Amino acid sequence: MCGFLTAFYKQKIPLVGLQSGLDRMIHRGPDAAGVWESPSAYLGHRRLAIMDLDQRATQPMLSACGRYRIVFNGEIYNFRSLRDNLKNQGVVFRTTSDTEVILEGFARAGLDLLPQLQGMFAFVIWDQQHNRGFAARDPYGIKPLYYGDFETGVVLASQVKAILDTGLVAKDPCQDGQMGFWLLGSVPEPYTWYRDISALPAGSYCWIENSKVTSPQKWCDIESIWQQAPKCTEDLKSVSLAVKTCLKESVEHHLVADVPVGVFLSGGIDSGALSGLMHEAGVQDIHGVTVSYAEYEGTSYDESPDAALIAKTYGINHHVRRVTKQEFLNDLPEILESMDQPSVDGINTWYAAKATKELGLKVVLSGVGGDELFLGYGSFNTLPRLVSCWRCIQKVPGLSWFARQAAGIQAAITGNPRWYFATDLLSDMQGAWLLRRGLMSPADAVGQMVHSENPNSHANALIEKYGKAIPSEHPLDMQLWLAQIESTMYLRNQLLRDSDWASMHHSVELRTPLVDAQLLLNLQPYLTAFPKFPKKSLLANAPEKPLPLAVRNRPKTGFSIPVYQWMSEITQQHRGTKPVAWAKFVASKFP
Repeated sequence: MCGFLTAFYKQKIPLVGLQSGLDRMIHRGPDAAGVWESPSAYLGHRRLAIMDLDQRATQPMLSACGRYRIVFNGEIYNFRSLRDNLKNQGVVFRTTSDTEVILEGFARAGLDLLPQLQGMFAFVIWDQQHNRGFAARDPYGIKPLYYGDFETGVVLASQVKAILDTGLVAKDPCQDGQMGFWLLGSVPEPYTWYRDISALPAGSYCWIENSKVTSPQKWCDIESIWQQAPKCTEDLKSVSLAVKTCLKESVEHHLVADVPVGVFLSGGIDSGALSGLMHEAGVQDIHGVTVSYAEYEGTSYDESPDAALIAKTYGINHHVRRVTKQEFLNDLPEILESMDQPSVDGINTWYAAKATKELGLKVVLSGVGGDELFLGYGSFNTLPRLVSCWRCIQKVPGLSWFARQAAGIQAAITGNPRWYFATDLLSDMQGAWLLRRGLMSPADAVGQMVHSENPNSHANALIEKYGKAIPSEHPLDMQLWLAQIESTMYLRNQLLRDSDWASMHHSVELRTPLVDAQLLLNLQPYLTAFPKFPKKSLLANAPEKPLPLAVRNRPKTGFSIPVYQWMSEITQQHRGTKPVAWAKFVASKFP
């Protein structure tokens, strides 16, 4: 796991700005740094050494043929089998790194290499012979990749702030990206907070020709894996056994490393199941990290007692890291500095990564993605019912009017203005999801950016715009429709992005065995059976030694932190609910 910055230009530019952008990412790669430049290209890299710890694996790396150079961020979990295939083709390797496997694989297969890669990745390859670049990103979008245009070229990097630090790209606001933040609490790709910087979409690639990025092309769309899932005819026992095998394989792949691997250990099913599978995979001396808060002690939000029970069950070295209000307030400037784009989340992961670094660990597994894959959110039950109910109401003359009145009353009672838009949104799952996940009502989101005499018309346009970006209806099951939406929107734009900046600030590589395109593909034949397994029982039953009943039956609380309580004095100047006030405070720290 690393950070890189590349630039391609028609005329030579000062290196001092590029070096500043690369220096911004020293925390992503404190172990080594490398730079290569030519009259039209610059490749810079900061390395966090996980595979092949020797200096020979430092980047930018040159191919054996001398034609290609690569900078790479991520991990390729099946790199050893790919390496063996390439050796059989006559390739002589100089390192034992996964970076060299990508480089030599691309030299021989080009685009056809991408579907062979299992892992999380973003990389840029420069073709010195044809004077053009190639960039690609993993299917889920676990690893970030941004590009910014300037007058004579383009700069690509692992962070938005690294691009800004070059001084080459303007900081003018992107209305689409900023409206997305006010609507959802995170900036949805391909937008960023800034007009001239874009995210290369997940599962996409692009060429860099004539110092400009060509239109990104999809090479893998995880939505299609759900869409094309066949109706499962297997009995429930067979499904459970097949899923168990797939999960074991994914965890084993994610343990590939030349350094020890730990686990973020909450008191829930996701991290508990991962801990059990790590234990069964033969990992010795597993270290589990739990974050706790005095404000939650004795409540269902305190994860440490159930985390301790999981640790005892699987023989894990358990570390509970207590975070206080004062520590948070002291760390707040550093947290905001490490936050690459405005986000209403990520702080708990930031502290879990801080605790991991304090233990001397570089790699940690996270259970993120378990709820999206195994239908763990309560909304997987409530939203399909709401959509079905509203569709029935629309068929009865006169009932729609009463429903609108009821939604208005609900908005007044709860103080949640999103309910005013309920009847506009509940006709399909895209709208229902926006209603449930929304940080603000569409009208309020528009109000942050646009001064208009008719905010409702702008709000309806906003609903239509972001609705089009959300996956279309699943042909077989509404819950799987919602799973697609959660995975391609909330997971991708919020959870994975927060996991990246929050962990990499502490030079910790966060791996996600439950967010893996190969795992999803392996599970495809059984996806339509998942709604028959409530409370994530497929995941809970994956370890041979069952999770304790107290963990399986624990009320769902999420990965929470008492930030609103801690920030009450600081955010009181910002109007709105506590989440909205927090969002306004965070956004105020970005130019």
